[in-house]
Amino acid sequence: MPGDDHFLQLVLINGLGIAGIVVWHVQGASRPTGRLIVQILFFICMSLVLYLGHIAPYKSDDISTQGLAALVSKSARILWWTHLAWTIIGFIHIYVRINQKSREAHLIQDMAIAAIYLGVTLSVVGFVFEIPIGTLVTTSGVVAIILGLALQNTLGDVFSGIALTLGGAYAIGDWVQLSDGTEGRVTESNWRSTNLLTAAHNVVVLPNSVLARQGVTNLSRPDETHQISLSVRVAATHRPRRVEDVMWSVLQASTHIVKIPPPVVALKTIDAMAIEVELQFRVDSLAIGTSAKNEIVDLLHDQCRTSGLSLAMPTRSVVFVPASIDPNIPV
Repeated sequence: MPGDDHFLQLVLINGLGIAGIVVWHVQGASRPTGRLIVQILFFICMSLVLYLGHIAPYKSDDISTQGLAALVSKSARILWWTHLAWTIIGFIHIYVRINQKSREAHLIQDMAIAAIYLGVTLSVVGFVFEIPIGTLVTTSGVVAIILGLALQNTLGDVFSGIALTLGGAYAIGDWVQLSDGTEGRVTESNWRSTNLLTAAHNVVVLPNSVLARQGVTNLSRPDETHQISLSVRVAATHRPRRVEDVMWSVLQASTHIVKIPPPVVALKTIDAMAIEVELQFRVDSLAIGTSAKNEIVDLLHDQCRTSGLSLAMPTRSVVFVPASIDPNIPV
């Protein structure tokens, strides 16, 4: 085990570790590749010094090592374990950057970083400070149970966020609709909540646990196109084929709707009062749904006037007045 005869090597490891931290901060967050190179180089140098000096970072100090030598030995080991964690995390950041559009990749990054820091912390406590990890884990388990009960709602949001992320129900930028009628575009999704930007330009913050209990309809998949239905009632005095042709001319004249797949004119019902027609058409996105519907209504008005079609009265507006009873007629 290393003693005072390894003092110079331990001092060198401390110097390399501190220098690596300084250079890492000088690189800045805008140069992640440079940071990773710095982490790897300094970690390799520190490991090489440990190897040449026959110093094991996973073994405790010699019992005879005391005073300044013990302090230098412990700090050298702590710095080595810290640089090991940073080097592994640097590779994880590179992986996530390659898969920058994957929400699952960011979830893996957060979970892996937490596991790495936990593992390094336990290694330092066990190998450097010689504290029994079993006792520490038992005590931590009791504390974790207490915290879990106190933070039950928050932890529910966190685990719901993990489930939603792994399920891939939506991504940033998708337009979603919930079972309670709330709809909007996903602007942010984190461990605790998901933010929706509604059509009224309001931000709705939904806890992940609430979102997980509701049905979520993703209106952006498989693509952004969205189908709109519009019902029209035409007077039953007109021939159904004539009504269908006029409705087709309305859809063909529209410039806001998608022509592939083609729109549909469906003759739904007919009675003594009206022929009910449903126009089914698609738009490129929900953002232009209102303008497309307004255009169809305007075209309907013009085409009905030009072709002589009469719109039927709404069913609720038809009032049946009983015939007057002649008092001279016996009942």
